[in-house]
Amino acid sequence: MARLKDKYVKELAPKLQEKLGVKNKMLVPRLEKVVLNMAFGIVEKDVQKAILDDFTKLCGQKPVLCKARKSISNFKLREGMVIGAKVTLRGIRMFEFFDRLVNSALPRIRDFRGVSVRGFDGRGNYTLGLKEHTIFPELTDSGMHGNDVGMDITFVTTAPENKSARALLEIMGMPFAGK
Repeated sequence: MARLKDKYVKELAPKLQEKLGVKNKMLVPRLEKVVLNMAFGIVEKDVQKAILDDFTKLCGQKPVLCKARKSISNFKLREGMVIGAKVTLRGIRMFEFFDRLVNSALPRIRDFRGVSVRGFDGRGNYTLGLKEHTIFPELTDSGMHGNDVGMDITFVTTAPENKSARALLEIMGMPFAGK
């Protein structure tokens, strides 16, 4: 079992229940899934393969390829070309990724002062954008493809509103700016 999941079940959920004043422990917000999305656009096959290998290494599972729906001649884009990838993490992999993101990757960002609080959608979900995927320590040999690709990370929670979702992410260790 993941270290963070153990900690959430034994320590963090009861604290959160008390903090939010929820009587039923089944109504305590929890992390449902983490969705990672990486759009790399039109790149050569070998660069695309290297990026997808990094993404697979990062997530621990094979990504779903996102293909162009329409051809756009000005961008030299053809229908069916692979222009991105996405992964949905649940369960143990989700908790392990969250743990690695908060404790290893985010502190490696230069001049990091916390993540923005403006990424909430009003329904208890939080989206975070990273400018480059190479901040993760497991991707040490990633300089080989030259172009750093950013990624979007969406944390889907069972929280009904932003306030309880933020409380959940804070108690799990997410470093928000301006606490």
